[in-house]
Amino acid sequence: MEKSFFVYILASRTKGTLYVGVTSNLARRMMEHRDGVIPGFTDQYGVKRLVYVEEHDTAEYAITREKRLKRWNRDWKIRLIEEQNPDWSDLYDRMNA
Repeated sequence: MEKSFFVYILASRTKGTLYVGVTSNLARRMMEHRDGVIPGFTDQYGVKRLVYVEEHDTAEYAITREKRLKRWNRDWKIRLIEEQNPDWSDLYDRMNA
């Protein structure tokens, strides 16, 4: 069984505060963000809505992609989100449906 790595973007609300992250276990990481298990930016600013996800085969590529997205300006990130998720729906809800 091959392992997958995920680059994701969270938002506080539609076009709100954004957070870019990377993980090998998206379900666990989302629970950590939602439950505020790890104090920090997402907990402080209420950034809990999963609005964008990319799946990658290697950790190296996922980390490289995450670093690139973090350097993008805000408008580019919003455009990227809206191409895949124009309604800014919480994709975590779809994962658990």
